[in-house]
Amino acid sequence: MERNFTIVISGYYGFGNSGDEAVLHAILQSLREQADAAGIRIRPVVLSIDPSATERMHGVRAVHRMKLGDMFRALKESDGLVSGGGSLLQDLTGIRTIPYYLGVIKLAQWLGKPTFIYAQGMGPIRNRMYYPLIRGVFRRCAYISMRDEESVQLLRDIGLRDMRIDVAADPVMGLRLPAAEGASEGKGPGDAGAAIAESAAERPYSGPAGYSVSIDEPLIGVAAREWHDERRDLNQLAEALRLVLERRPNARLRFLPFHPPKDEAAARYIMHRLGESYAHRISMCPGSDDPKRMFDEVGRCSLLIGMRLHSLIYAAALRIPMVGISYDPKIDYFLRRLQMPVAGSTLHIEPDHLAAQALQLLDERDQWIAAKSPLIEELQKKSQIPAQHICQYLRNRG
Repeated sequence: MERNFTIVISGYYGFGNSGDEAVLHAILQSLREQADAAGIRIRPVVLSIDPSATERMHGVRAVHRMKLGDMFRALKESDGLVSGGGSLLQDLTGIRTIPYYLGVIKLAQWLGKPTFIYAQGMGPIRNRMYYPLIRGVFRRCAYISMRDEESVQLLRDIGLRDMRIDVAADPVMGLRLPAAEGASEGKGPGDAGAAIAESAAERPYSGPAGYSVSIDEPLIGVAAREWHDERRDLNQLAEALRLVLERRPNARLRFLPFHPPKDEAAARYIMHRLGESYAHRISMCPGSDDPKRMFDEVGRCSLLIGMRLHSLIYAAALRIPMVGISYDPKIDYFLRRLQMPVAGSTLHIEPDHLAAQALQLLDERDQWIAAKSPLIEELQKKSQIPAQHICQYLRNRG
């Protein structure tokens, strides 16, 4: 008879960030598939800042991540805790981030539950006072996986030299999503892709997920974000995009706000900088935290220029060439696994260099796909490693 296991999942969920919702969707998908393969069934319970939104979007039970009583009951009634994915253990976003996520893991351990670290990206950690806390909690974990080698090395530096730590990949690399209903300004995804394809004079490239991408009228997705208060980086990005539009008269821009409303503000600022002369070639998709909608939007692009990690991961999963702008080492780490450099950082973007790189990728799209597909396929396989180990652990334990 099939054994049921209730697993609590802790991460940055319910905050309206499409990338993090895609991480959750991918984890749920992988756990479900690997549980089927192991002959068990997993019942997930997600810790979320907005439980009702999480339940609607993902079709799973959720409890409030800041209500200790609800969390305690969920963990006590569970068979284990999954912590991840995403960059949970870092102190860039505040001094309470690391204590919160470690505290959830510690509570599960105190209740005698096995704890699993699921493809997390570690750091940056500027305050070394967190090192012994992380070391103590992680030593009691049943399984640890990181999404990149650099995160593994940080754990080694923290003191976990003798523990097994698997190098997986971001869960979203293995995500498979149907196209979102009503995406792209009220049209179905097929209509949106077909509209682009029909406007091309030459044969469109048909991507692996069934999306149609125009060769003659390339659509360039832009995932921009606010970072510096003075917006120096956005000014430089705007100049790079102006050069692209100037040098490729048939190209169009489509801004993709992965974390509205913040990303919408960044997009509007860049659109204003580009001015009225290019307005007819620029659009912005409606902001959404639904990974299906954003997956569809990225799938329509010939190229993606991204300041958001998961915009780049979406593009890679769909075999769409990308130009990455780094605001955090996690961008560099991901592009390194695809043997690609960053085109700039929020500290400095050279507009002419970024524009040249973007135009070269548009011209050499097929070559990029051929060169990067084996690397992408390897990451997609690695994205399944954590779910495989967790499900095998539970089956053996049950």
